[in-house]
Amino acid sequence: MTSPEQYDRIAFVASASAEAQEALDRLVELYGNHDPSNADVVVALGGDGLMLQTLHQQMHSGKPIYGMHRGTVGFLMNEFSTHDLHERLAAARETLINPLLMRATDIHGVVHLHHAINEVALFRQTHQAARLRILIDEHERMPELIADGILVATPAGSTAYNLSAQGPILPINAALLALTPISPFRPRRWRGALLPNTAFVVIEVLEGDKRPVAAVADHDEARDVRRVEVLSDKTISMRMLFDPGHSLDERILREQFGY
Repeated sequence: MTSPEQYDRIAFVASASAEAQEALDRLVELYGNHDPSNADVVVALGGDGLMLQTLHQQMHSGKPIYGMHRGTVGFLMNEFSTHDLHERLAAARETLINPLLMRATDIHGVVHLHHAINEVALFRQTHQAARLRILIDEHERMPELIADGILVATPAGSTAYNLSAQGPILPINAALLALTPISPFRPRRWRGALLPNTAFVVIEVLEGDKRPVAAVADHDEARDVRRVEVLSDKTISMRMLFDPGHSLDERILREQFGY
């Protein structure tokens, strides 16, 4: 729904590209620039990479994030304009995003905790395929998957690496997660599963000494993992703002029809 808030104090962040830096200079001249800790809203100028970085940085702040496209991939961004920014922010629709929490235990027993907005992915570290065991809510669902890896994607991340791995596109408000194999060898025809976003996913690495596996939560990596636990962290809700008619719901729906 339309946000009733007025975002008077804006914090601008921008990627290092010349295009984004030029936009930053123009917007700061027009609207000023507040420190994110004192701002009502954070406006990110760049591509989806910068948006993910900003969401991670503001994960616990509760501040809304509004992106404008000044980068390469702009699926999570609004169109760029220097005009009427206060009015656009006041009219923007809010989408809430819950990140994934990854708990990965490595060969030394060290536990790695990281959040992911797009996906948690496991990858083979060498030329040999990974052998994985999959449990959902403490029930074994697949005793052995031989593949390059596997990923758990959120609706927000379902159009990113998940889509490239032939996973399904999820509506942003769907209470689902996508469990998608990466280049599966056996079972060869398994294309993954749709899980409720309340699911507790456990992936155990079989023959880890011979077939080492890394786990990655967005950009945070743990190597030589033996067990990876993934769940949707409902204690964190990130606020993303989109222009009317250009919401994340609409973009995901368009993506499903190929435009």
